[in-house]
Amino acid sequence: MTSNDEYVLQLLTERGYLSAEQVEAAAASMKAANETTLDVLVSGGAVDEDTVLGTIADQFGLKYCHIEADAIAPEVVQAIPSDIAKKYGVVPVVADDDSITVALSDPMGYDVIDSLRYVLHGRDVEAVLAPLGEVKTVMSKLYGSAEDAEVTTRDEEGLNADDVAEGDDSAVIKLANMILTTAIKMKASDIHIEPMEKEFRVRYRIDGALRKMDSPPKRLQGAILSRFKIMSKMKISEKRVPQDGRIQISVGGKDLDLRVSSVPTNHGESIVMRILDKSNLSLGLPQLGFLSDDQTTFERLIKLPDGVVLVTGPTGSGKTTTLYACLGQINTPDKKLITVEDPVEYQMSGINQVQVNKDVGLDFSAALRSILRQAPNIVMIGEIRDAETADIAMEAALTGHLVFSTLHTNDAPSAVTRLLDIGVKPFLVASALRAAMAQRLVRAICEKCKQEHTPTDRELKMLKGLASGSNAQIPDRMYTGAGCDTCHKTGYKGRKGIFEIFKVDDTIQRLIFDHAPATLLRQRAREMGMRTLREDGMLKVASGMTSLSEVLRVTMGDAD
Repeated sequence: MTSNDEYVLQLLTERGYLSAEQVEAAAASMKAANETTLDVLVSGGAVDEDTVLGTIADQFGLKYCHIEADAIAPEVVQAIPSDIAKKYGVVPVVADDDSITVALSDPMGYDVIDSLRYVLHGRDVEAVLAPLGEVKTVMSKLYGSAEDAEVTTRDEEGLNADDVAEGDDSAVIKLANMILTTAIKMKASDIHIEPMEKEFRVRYRIDGALRKMDSPPKRLQGAILSRFKIMSKMKISEKRVPQDGRIQISVGGKDLDLRVSSVPTNHGESIVMRILDKSNLSLGLPQLGFLSDDQTTFERLIKLPDGVVLVTGPTGSGKTTTLYACLGQINTPDKKLITVEDPVEYQMSGINQVQVNKDVGLDFSAALRSILRQAPNIVMIGEIRDAETADIAMEAALTGHLVFSTLHTNDAPSAVTRLLDIGVKPFLVASALRAAMAQRLVRAICEKCKQEHTPTDRELKMLKGLASGSNAQIPDRMYTGAGCDTCHKTGYKGRKGIFEIFKVDDTIQRLIFDHAPATLLRQRAREMGMRTLREDGMLKVASGMTSLSEVLRVTMGDAD
């Protein structure tokens, strides 16, 4: 019952709850190898559990109480992360900003309280004593059973969501875990949990496209949303305003972060979980999809001693992944690298990463001014959003720093126009900007079911139209994916980039200084040999990397 039954038996005897004869008789009657004398006395009715635990609590100056999951407020549950509660075998029962009271079942483990004070960053921790069975039951209802401490690849596919009863907390936890593990096994980048009027919809974004999955029963909507909010340390009682959170899980020995966003909608809270796979940090430039000549050009640009290199494109075009691949390529012990991000999506060893915090006045411009006093060689800014940040970035480049950042523009030459529009002086842009690279992501044809494809008349007509007036060549051969189990019958597996690299030479510098429009900048870049997004895509169609429909999908609104 406790970690020191002999001591407890002595206490109970001294206080008159047991006689020496009863203790001796119980010791002699023990049959099971894992049974203790105290267990025999309790099971035989010589003394009840409340008397035993009450005596122990009194001896150690603790309060003895019974606990129930329903009586513990959601904000109290969030005071201790699930993994910590399960590791130390405690349940939070009361909490405020400065202190927390936990229920434990064995007061002999005083090191537990000291350890909790440490892992909870010095927060004052008090303890009360509760029956072991109640601690286990409440912990299971609040956090899931001990085996659910981490999301693993344990097979939960046999769980039938339609059979889960409302209020069955352990089954809801398993169902939530199953949603996560299935998404990760399918290599989804996002999980969308969306309450509809008559449906509780779950969709995964796989290779950039949303796929609808089997929907959990509508009656479980509240329980599942609450489970994900608890996991991401959100306030489950707050349903009127958007919230952000984070979940850290382990699947198959791989550590993953999930960035969680909750937004109130007409039919409940919509939750989107962005899966951040740290293995993406190991991606090199070749894995991004560069053709050999573009890769050589881009590698030369990111090894320049100073200047600004921009990556442009819409949201979801892979700009951040490209920047991290750049940093990984040039991160050497002889260089100091600092990033300013909102948020810090991946933690990289050897790089100083600064998280923007607008609540305390640490925006991009304030952070950038401060980190330049740290004498970095290379600076990465998550995004240039305003004139002040842009001016500091340009001036940093002119004082010997290499600066990487992103902009939201449709093509590479428009990065210049965007910088001028937000108020950066033309001479700063002309002097500091070394290059801008636009990119898009296209789905790659599955290698398992890849097969040669004869273009249809409609496709040939589109190919001729695309090639007309540009340097794009009509490919001799095309490929498609037939669809197999590996690619979930889609014909595509993974994504690659298509790129447009705009380099700044002396002529373009003069055009920028004269405030030339993007069309003139683009014309000069084409004369220098710049390959457009569409042309790069057509080459990748010809190589069998992707399909014509994919290139059309991401470049239809772009200029030739």
